Amino acid sequence: MPPPEALQFDALVIGSGAAGLTAALNLAEHGRVAVLAKGDLTAGSTAWAQGGIAAVLDAGDTVAAHVEDTMVAGAGLNHRAAVEYVASNASAAIDRLAALGVPFNPGETVSERWHLTREGGHSHRRIVHVDDATGWAVSQALIRAAAAHPNISLIPHMAAVDLITHRHVVGRRFPERRCHGVYALDTQKRRVVRILAPSTVLATGGASRVYLYSTNPDGATGDGVAMAWRAGCRVSNLEFNQFHPTCLFHPTVRNFLITEAARGEGGHLKLPDGSRFMHRYDDRLELAPRDIVARAIDAEMKRLGLAHVLLDLTHLGADFVRGHFPTIHARLLELDIDCTSQPIPVVPAAHYSCGGVMVDLQGRTDLDGLWAAGEVTQSGLHGANRLASNSLLECLVFGQAVADDIVAQGRPAPVPDIKPWDESRVTDSDEEVVIAHNWDELRRTMWDYVGIVRTDKRLARAAHRVKTLRKEVQEYYGNFRITADLVELRNLVTVADLIVRSARSRRESRGLHFSTDYPALAGTAQDSVLDPMQGRET
Repeated sequence: MPPPEALQFDALVIGSGAAGLTAALNLAEHGRVAVLAKGDLTAGSTAWAQGGIAAVLDAGDTVAAHVEDTMVAGAGLNHRAAVEYVASNASAAIDRLAALGVPFNPGETVSERWHLTREGGHSHRRIVHVDDATGWAVSQALIRAAAAHPNISLIPHMAAVDLITHRHVVGRRFPERRCHGVYALDTQKRRVVRILAPSTVLATGGASRVYLYSTNPDGATGDGVAMAWRAGCRVSNLEFNQFHPTCLFHPTVRNFLITEAARGEGGHLKLPDGSRFMHRYDDRLELAPRDIVARAIDAEMKRLGLAHVLLDLTHLGADFVRGHFPTIHARLLELDIDCTSQPIPVVPAAHYSCGGVMVDLQGRTDLDGLWAAGEVTQSGLHGANRLASNSLLECLVFGQAVADDIVAQGRPAPVPDIKPWDESRVTDSDEEVVIAHNWDELRRTMWDYVGIVRTDKRLARAAHRVKTLRKEVQEYYGNFRITADLVELRNLVTVADLIVRSARSRRESRGLHFSTDYPALAGTAQDSVLDPMQGRET
């Protein structure tokens, strides 16, 4: 069978969440744009976000206060220029969403345009939201706008495999080092196609599915980080994995998040005997940053041998709980938990990747022709710990910045002739159980040895096991036709290796990275940086 013809666009966006669609909507005013989604258009993390978006919208609040709260949460590792840039552009991002029809909850007084809530680490009420399903509302509005735009092609069920670079140019021995698009697996037709563009945007989200327990959708497998690394881009701060303190503990539902706002509105964390415990860990109690709350829960569970702790909303009143958290209330009722009259069993779970592909304030990566925005990046915003509700904000602000930069660069040279995907030396696998087995082993290894609390011994064990798994996965990848599961496993094992290497290089405890061997802060806050161009590529 001859290789399929390549698809060509003026710009290519990999990912259909808030970052990708924001970039696409702005790029589409200047040319034809393709937006790839690995599964359905709404399958990414944006649609799962319950809490809201942080922005200075109250007369008593200031951008300086938002910046300071972000820096405090990030344990001094943030890049102040990035924090100031994002905080300064937050209110404009909210206005753009409102113009697209996002139905933010209105204020309760004439002077309030929208209802603002408060979350852990924030000194003011500055979280604009749509009940407790903000991400879904944002996702729907962006998808509607993109679907209606004549210059945007939304292409679901297209799993990115590898970035197309200078190495894939036909007949040129020393071509310019540049990204030209992506090889992507059409998961319905089961063939790899070339999707070409002079400008490519990575908006693939995070990598929390590298852990056994996660609040993220199944597709959060670090695809963009792994592809960018293989293409020669530096990555940074991947050891900072945020564990959300309150994921529902349930035998069949393992990734249902109980929003940060539940504590922000007055929820109490309790032990089975009904006593509170956060006062032993932080003066801010349940409003402490997520890393502190997650470690406190982990410590209490280990101290008492508990499977979970409890999040109690009952003292807030049934009408208040149903009115502020309708999605959570309804979902828990389906599971025979009435959170208006009984506490919710919760455990920490992997939630957000604070590190990623290194970018500047325009979203540029190390590779010409490749930009990135959102959770896939290390923009300097989050530092060692993401402040609540800064994640969707980062997507919106950097999605806009990327589009602006691409447009400002003018029309680039056309994409050269690119080699088709080569399957001439592989066969169909008859041992796909290997994928499932290695997937489970990898996630359990990361959970057991690279979790909320780390030690040198645990990280050494993780490094050894991940190295073995990488070798097995690479051998399998080289011999058999790819599937969507194999693409994800290959990326997960690459990102796991990068996380472990980053964690072993940080000899201090800062933010989300806590090591019992190095419990103190180092004198200087420094990013951890891994560079594949220094002989570390695989």
